Amino acid sequence: MSRVTLVTGGMGGLGEAICMKMADMGYDVATTYSPGNTKVDGWLAEMKEKGYTFRAYPCDVSDYASAQECISQIVKDMGPVDVLVNNAGITRDMTFKKMDKVNWDAVIKTNLDSVFNMTKPVCDGMVERGWGRIVNISSVNGQKGAFGQTNYSAAKAGMHGFTKALAYEVARKGVTVNTISPGYIGTKMVTAIAPEVLETKILPQIPMGRLGKPEEVAGLVAYLASEEAAFVTGANIAINGGQHMQ
Repeated sequence: MSRVTLVTGGMGGLGEAICMKMADMGYDVATTYSPGNTKVDGWLAEMKEKGYTFRAYPCDVSDYASAQECISQIVKDMGPVDVLVNNAGITRDMTFKKMDKVNWDAVIKTNLDSVFNMTKPVCDGMVERGWGRIVNISSVNGQKGAFGQTNYSAAKAGMHGFTKALAYEVARKGVTVNTISPGYIGTKMVTAIAPEVLETKILPQIPMGRLGKPEEVAGLVAYLASEEAAFVTGANIAINGGQHMQ
C-alpha cells in the first residue's frame, strides 16, 4: 500500500510542486485548502488533466479543532499520514512601528501554531508505526531576518526550534523531523513583484543570480521523505542560491 503524504497549503506555488513531486514518487497525496476557497474544484480538475489525482480537504490550519477534524477525515479516507509537509503560510508585511496585534497574530497562528496543530494529530501514529517524515517549510528570512517581517521571521524561526526539539523526542522511533528554508522561489507570488524590484533589489542578493524553482524545493522535500534520508533529522537545510550561508 502506498504511503500517504499530506501537504498543507498545496494549491498553487510551492505546495503544488511538492504535491506533484510526491505523487511522482508514488505517494498518495492529500492537501489542505482554506475553508471557503472556491477554486479547489478547478484546481483538482487541472491537476487531473496533468495526470495527478489529489484529495483536497478544507482546513483552517491555525485552528486546532479544524486540524484535528481534517486529519481524522484524511485517515478515514486514505489511511494514516506517513509524511507531513507543513507548507501553509501567509505574509502580513509592515514595519514593526506600524504592525498591530491583528497582523502579528494572523501570521503567528497560520505559520507557527499550524505546525503544532497539524503535527499533533499525526505524530503519535508515526511513532507507533515506527516510520514517519515531518518536513517544515520555513524561509531564509527565518534565518537572517527581513525588513518589515518581524511577524513572519519570528514564525519561521520558531518552526525550526520546533523541528529540533521534536526531532530529539522521536529520533529512536523511525521518525525524522526537518526544516527546509527556501530563499526567493519563482512562484506566482514572487514573480508578481515589479520587474525593476526583482532586478535591482532581489536578484543582486542571490549569488546564483536567479530565482529558485519550485521543483528544486520539491525535490529536496522528496529526498527528506525518502528511505535514504533516514539519518537526517533536526536539520535546517537552506535552498537559497547562496543568498544566506551558514
